[in-house]
Amino acid sequence: MTGPVDYRKLIAEVIGTFTLIFAGAGAIVVTGGTNLVGIAFAHGLAIALMVSTFGHVSGGLFNPALSIGLWVTRRMDSVNAVAYIAAQLVGGLAGAAALVVLFPDVEREATALGTPALNAGVTFAQGVGIEAVLTFFLMLAVFGTALDARGPKLGGLVIGLIITMDIFAGGPLTGAAMNPARALGPAVLAGSWDDHLVYWIGPIIGAVLAALVYHYVFMNGEERAPAG
Repeated sequence: MTGPVDYRKLIAEVIGTFTLIFAGAGAIVVTGGTNLVGIAFAHGLAIALMVSTFGHVSGGLFNPALSIGLWVTRRMDSVNAVAYIAAQLVGGLAGAAALVVLFPDVEREATALGTPALNAGVTFAQGVGIEAVLTFFLMLAVFGTALDARGPKLGGLVIGLIITMDIFAGGPLTGAAMNPARALGPAVLAGSWDDHLVYWIGPIIGAVLAALVYHYVFMNGEERAPAG
């Protein structure tokens, strides 16, 4: 993902991130945030289907933290990284705006539009750590199945399942956003900013660590060369 910015890739990133927020946060709204299974699968299916649909177009990232992970390992240049992050944030905001327009007021207000939040027993530092670990798993899955030519080409299946797994494990603790765009869109439209930085700091740390580990530990020199 280097060279001139391709608007088609950016549109794909907008649509994919829109879908994640509309389906994922939408599932929280319609279930009142009480159906963990439904919420986990809504997020996982949204990503699995969008990665399978747009992976060959844009890489199917839909997540600023993942974009930063690719930038750190030189799989994305700075101009494209900024453009991708902007597109992903736009998609997140658009998805949240669609929920405001289309979903009933009572359900939206009761769940703060699906904005991720820390459990009362989770500190800021614990929240950052949990989000970092969950996003670490997600970035490893992206490298192992989408970026490493040796990996199985399973579309978005593994990536979607990782997100589902992460929400089962971390959803009750932090909301398991793993994605600044997933947090920002609903936060802006709902005006809910409690511990918002958790959902930037944690995912970026996790994605960068996983990208560096996979790049330098699991790839040899020849496999890393195209990233340069």
